[in-house]
Amino acid sequence: MPDPFLEARAFLAGLDPDWARHIEAVGPCLHQAKPAREPCEALVRAIAYQQLHARAGDAILGRFLGLYGQAFPSPEQILATAFEPLRACGFSAGKIATIRGIAEATLSGVVPDYQAARAMDDEALIERLTRLRGIGRWTVEMLLIYSLERLDILPADDFGVREGYRRLKDLEQQPTRKQMTEIGLSLRPHRTVAAWYLWRGPAR
Repeated sequence: MPDPFLEARAFLAGLDPDWARHIEAVGPCLHQAKPAREPCEALVRAIAYQQLHARAGDAILGRFLGLYGQAFPSPEQILATAFEPLRACGFSAGKIATIRGIAEATLSGVVPDYQAARAMDDEALIERLTRLRGIGRWTVEMLLIYSLERLDILPADDFGVREGYRRLKDLEQQPTRKQMTEIGLSLRPHRTVAAWYLWRGPAR
């Protein structure tokens, strides 16, 4: 089976010995997108994991889907769900407001459907969706990476990305968001694969 990320791995490994060692240690990139997932669903899922460890996000999302028989709800179903059942899933009041806002924005057309989103430029989609309450750049970047299969996205706000780079380069402090954005320029056009490897930062 051909490696879909072979070119990206070769590019990153060729940047310097640190990248080469790390990619050799981790092995092939196993990044898996979730293509064709509607933006509404992708955004709500990202909100579930926002500022939480993966296990906590998994638990909250599992309880949320359980309200609807494990199928992802429509925007209409989300808006018809009372506050308390959503709160019982583990969502904060702020996240509930955000999720409802996403559902409303989907029905009004502010949140585009999958086909419309695919046709939009990265920054145009980020600018449009970050106008919504509780939606930051990171949340839209998760949509770009996992639902729209964009291969040149580096979430510079992401703790794991910045910590992975700190460990990669054996730095005393994590780079700032601005510094990480600048570092990312040298990783183009393979920033998504770079993020995948940085999330698996080397032990120091």
